[in-house]
Amino acid sequence: MSTALRFSRRKTLQHAVLFGAAASLSGTLIAKTLRAAEAGGARTSPDTPLAGVRKAYGDGPFGQIHYRYAGDRALKEVPLLCLHASPLSGIVYDYWLAEMGKDRFAVAPDTPGYGGSDTPPTPPLIEDLADAMIGFMDSVGLPTVDVMGYHTGSLISADLAMRYPGRIRKVVMISAPIFDAAIIEEYSGRIYDPPPALADVLASTAEGLRKNSRGMFRDMAEERYANVSIERLRHFRTSNWGFRAAFAYDLTKTLPEIEQPILILNPEDDLWELTPRAKPYLNNGRIHDLPGWTHGHLDRHTEAMAAIVRAFLAE
Repeated sequence: MSTALRFSRRKTLQHAVLFGAAASLSGTLIAKTLRAAEAGGARTSPDTPLAGVRKAYGDGPFGQIHYRYAGDRALKEVPLLCLHASPLSGIVYDYWLAEMGKDRFAVAPDTPGYGGSDTPPTPPLIEDLADAMIGFMDSVGLPTVDVMGYHTGSLISADLAMRYPGRIRKVVMISAPIFDAAIIEEYSGRIYDPPPALADVLASTAEGLRKNSRGMFRDMAEERYANVSIERLRHFRTSNWGFRAAFAYDLTKTLPEIEQPILILNPEDDLWELTPRAKPYLNNGRIHDLPGWTHGHLDRHTEAMAAIVRAFLAE
């Protein structure tokens, strides 16, 4: 195994341990991170609504679905459905929605079981989450969309494109989670354990921050990272369900069945070395590397990312 791939696997596992615990910041650490954003980071207070970004609820098969949105439905461009990574929520798309909402209706629902959305009664599969998004689209009146997914959201996006081709025009994926058996086995022992206790969640996050600061979330300002961390706490006992669904889904079987154009963006995060595995499975797509970008790039590189995505959607 190459040194780079070992690094990728190690960072991927660190990512799973941190997120799988759905950890949040302790009170002391929250106070510290909210004092000031790092230079060049957040462009607004975390409690100041971004211009044009609104929140509402739709419906789905598991109950209510909370979502953020921006833009006017009357705009001519095809609406953009944005699906987040697990165990986060649509909060990661705040800056993105404000930007993309300038010329299209852009919407970011919280996947069932995350953010403000209701939790399914049992752990869902990726297919279940895709079906939930179709229910959500019906609920809010979106017959056809372009879809953009991030990690777990990438899998949901691919499944939507394959099984509902009439509803999905184009696909943008932030990373392609293609795991081998060794990675899945190594993950499984860490995230399929009984749900963690709240005290353990807080302790593990505090320890991780002491050792690694924000780790691969260095592109996200401290204020935003605090809010995202707090968001993860809302469903900490079931936050592993997204990973569970991801490891049970074989993207290599889905990608060859997708006829719509696909753009896979490959930031230098924990899937940096794994995403290129998608290339031989693409019918009508390409991979665009983003070296140096990591988690938080939708905040720090909003306009640059928008230029790439808009060009693809306009092709």
